[in-house]
Amino acid sequence: MTVVGPFGLSVRDAALEADILAGLAAVEEGLLAATKSDVPFITEAAQHLVHAGGKRFRPLLTLLAAQFGDPHAPGVVPSAVVVELTHLATLYHDDVMDEADVRRGVPSANANWDNSIAVLTGDFLFSRASHVLSDLGTEAVAIQSEAFERLVSGQILETIGPRDGQDPIDHYLEVISGKTGSLIAVSGRLGALLAGADRETVATFTRYGERIGTAFQLADDVLDIASDSDESGKTPGTDLREGVPTLAVLHLRTLAERSGSAEDRALLELVEGDLHDDNRLAEALAGLRAHEALAQARRDTVRCAEQARETLAPLPAGPAKDALSHLCDAVVHRAG
Repeated sequence: MTVVGPFGLSVRDAALEADILAGLAAVEEGLLAATKSDVPFITEAAQHLVHAGGKRFRPLLTLLAAQFGDPHAPGVVPSAVVVELTHLATLYHDDVMDEADVRRGVPSANANWDNSIAVLTGDFLFSRASHVLSDLGTEAVAIQSEAFERLVSGQILETIGPRDGQDPIDHYLEVISGKTGSLIAVSGRLGALLAGADRETVATFTRYGERIGTAFQLADDVLDIASDSDESGKTPGTDLREGVPTLAVLHLRTLAERSGSAEDRALLELVEGDLHDDNRLAEALAGLRAHEALAQARRDTVRCAEQARETLAPLPAGPAKDALSHLCDAVVHRAG
């Protein structure tokens, strides 16, 4: 058993391991090439998060999906570069919206320079992703365009909040389906499509990516509360501090409303208050870490990962399918 890539996937087959490692190395080269500009400062800003590393979860999924066709088809690695460039671009924009100071263990672009540079660099990365995508065919362009619309719509839905009468948890799941699930679904979909897999297999990876994408984001939400900065690569409690009601907070709100517990109500008041003071944030994190609401969010993560695993049933047995199943376990492990 070998751990492959920054995400830490366990691969038990030597040939598959070699393919994935070679593919990830080619993706890194593609990312550096795509983020290079004739203007040195633009190169520095665009490669800031590339050099910081990252889990490379989306390219990994693209490469695994390609195993169900021709994994060495010419469009596979460029499609993995496209999805990672798109993801990186969203991080530059997210950090501006969240006023984040740290990303992937290094100063965020907005903290390192300013908001204008971060936004414009994100735009530059989107343009480079589009340029790479343009060589992959009209169907790939349409798939990416649809996902980008969903991604932006998810961000808007998060910003405006639930509709009147909408369950906040249903709204939240709708948000992360757009913000995270859409691009992860495209990662698998493009990998299978550009490897020449049949339509049923492409559809399977679309469903799998959507579900494991949801589990992936739920695990990130748990990490935002439960981990330290060395593990998560960003400042713990970032979402809490910015008033983003992630699943654990929504569960706490429900429990506080239903039980009427004084302790639950006090914790909810703290969590939903001003957490820009470091001591108050630390108190809120400690309260949530010990609360049933976080345990429920972990169970929800496990459930979503199991749903992703179930979608793999139509795929032929083999090392690649086993790796995709192990990927579900890896996502859950991140959430503890």
